[in-house]
Amino acid sequence: MLAAAFSLPALAQQAPKPVREAVSAFLAQQTAGLPGKVEVQVGEFEAGNRLPPCAELTPFLPPGTRAWGRISVAVRCESPVTWTVYVPAQVAVMSEFLVAAQPLRAGQIVGQADLGRRFGDLAAEPPNTLTDATQAVGHHLRYAVAAGSTLHTNMLRLPPAVRQGQVVKVVGSGTGFTVSNEGRALNAAAEGEPVRVRLGNGHVVSGTARAGGVVELAF
Repeated sequence: MLAAAFSLPALAQQAPKPVREAVSAFLAQQTAGLPGKVEVQVGEFEAGNRLPPCAELTPFLPPGTRAWGRISVAVRCESPVTWTVYVPAQVAVMSEFLVAAQPLRAGQIVGQADLGRRFGDLAAEPPNTLTDATQAVGHHLRYAVAAGSTLHTNMLRLPPAVRQGQVVKVVGSGTGFTVSNEGRALNAAAEGEPVRVRLGNGHVVSGTARAGGVVELAF
């Protein structure tokens, strides 16, 4: 009885629910512009953690991480103490995408009859998977493609969105900030392909070519 009367109170710790809710809301925001139906599953956060309770949680993705597939979302406590944890999550992007309806030969111009559709998780497909027939019809194939193969931009000879030596606009954004600059492209690239840019200060950055002479940086 005496021991029970003087038992120590439980140590304060970070409740899992607010952390998982912050991650869920963050991923919903990050995936708002993706095609199809987005399904987000947030993994467990250790209930027996020894972290001090946080009043201000800020989720973010490590540099270069896209918000789909199997990922880890960083959550930083801003107040009253500082700590960072990583929470696993699975983001599925369920949508139709293009496949080869029949065997296609290298150099062939893609026509409407060459295209089929399949429904599935875009996050499990190659990067730059095509979802609209207008992205493929009328373009030459770089190499032969087997029937049923998923079609993506790397298979096509696309006109460059950025030309070597072109002055381009460099843009990027992260949690709570955006950047914009100008530079000169060091290589030609079709939309969605990687491109290196030399900025005015001489630094070289890498990004993704977009229409209109824009290069998008990932943070």
